[in-house]
Amino acid sequence: MTIVYRGRVFSVEAGRHTYPNGREFETEVVRHAPSVVIVPMADPDHVMLVGQYRPSIGRQTWELPAGSLREGERAEAAAARESEEEVGLVPGHLVRIRGLYPAPGFCDEELIFFLATDLRQPPPDSPHKPDDDEDIQVRTVSLAEARRMVADGTIVDLKTAYGLTLV
Repeated sequence: MTIVYRGRVFSVEAGRHTYPNGREFETEVVRHAPSVVIVPMADPDHVMLVGQYRPSIGRQTWELPAGSLREGERAEAAAARESEEEVGLVPGHLVRIRGLYPAPGFCDEELIFFLATDLRQPPPDSPHKPDDDEDIQVRTVSLAEARRMVADGTIVDLKTAYGLTLV
């Protein structure tokens, strides 16, 4: 396999791959670092969502906060960092729920879901801020409202729709 594209977020490999049955096929694989998805619970009945513009679909979405692991970063540390960067709060308690592959037909990214509770203000000298390309709005909604947002098409992000089933 040869890297045919290398970007800031992912790379693409293309070439021949031998399958377990011994046959070879041309394949393309998107290589993406694992990502964390945080289900930040403001209280047992309310979840925090982030609104941000997604150029790939040309619209703003409402999502659970998420982001890629940095090189050498543990998933728990990435979840705490992303929570602080995107909702402005640090989880006092993080529980790793599970990992899933959202598009294994062409991409190796694993999404690792975390439940975040006991949310607190970060220390004043914290270095964690939103990325330069993020213009995030934070919204706290009841779990019932979040589930209605999935049902009525307001939430179109699959990781968020699934993440809401975990609480």
